[in-house]
Amino acid sequence: MRQKILIATNNLNKIREIQNILSDFDLITPQELGIDLEIEENGNTFEENAEIKAESFCKASGMLSLADDSGLEVECLGGEPGVHSHRYCPKPNATDADRRAFLLENLKGKPRPWKARFYCAAALCDPKSSEIQLVHGICTGEIIPEERGNGGFGYDPIFWIPERRMTLAEMSENEKNDISHRGAAMRKIREILKKKDV
Repeated sequence: MRQKILIATNNLNKIREIQNILSDFDLITPQELGIDLEIEENGNTFEENAEIKAESFCKASGMLSLADDSGLEVECLGGEPGVHSHRYCPKPNATDADRRAFLLENLKGKPRPWKARFYCAAALCDPKSSEIQLVHGICTGEIIPEERGNGGFGYDPIFWIPERRMTLAEMSENEKNDISHRGAAMRKIREILKKKDV
C-alpha cells in the first residue's frame, strides 16, 4: 500500500496547486484527518517557516508531511513583502485584493520596471527519523500597476511574466505550475519522494 503524504497547510489554494503538481502521489489534507492546527509562522526565512509547519503537522499526524512557505520579493522595496507577504497589509482581515492594493500604493513613484520574484521553500518531514529535507523554487517577473486575469490567487494578477506576455493570473493552472516557484519546488520534492519509494 502506498504511503500517504500529508499536505501541511490549511490554505485551500495551496492545497489545490500541490495536488495538481503532485497528482501522481497519494496526498491527504489536514481536513480529511480532522487535524486543525494554527501554526505561528515566526521564522525569519521562508525555509524556517516551511520547517516549522512540516514538523508541526508531522508530529500531530505521525505522517510524512509536506509544507511550503512562499512569498513575493520586490527588488525596489528591498525584498518586501518577503516572508510577510500574507501579513503585509496592515488592514485587519485583509483580503488578497487589499494586499495587492497596498503593494501598488507602496510602489507609486518608484521607476519601472518593478522587478520581482516569487520564492518558495518546501519542507518534507519524515516521522520515522524526524529528518527534514528542504528545497526551493523561484519564479522571476515584474509587478505591473493594473490587475490582469482571474486565475491564481494572492499577488498573481499583478505578477507579469515578460517572456509569456501574461500575468500568472492569466495562465491556466497547468501553465502556471510549469513556471511557478511552487511548481519548481514541488518537482524537486517529487524526486525526493521517488528516492523514498513513496
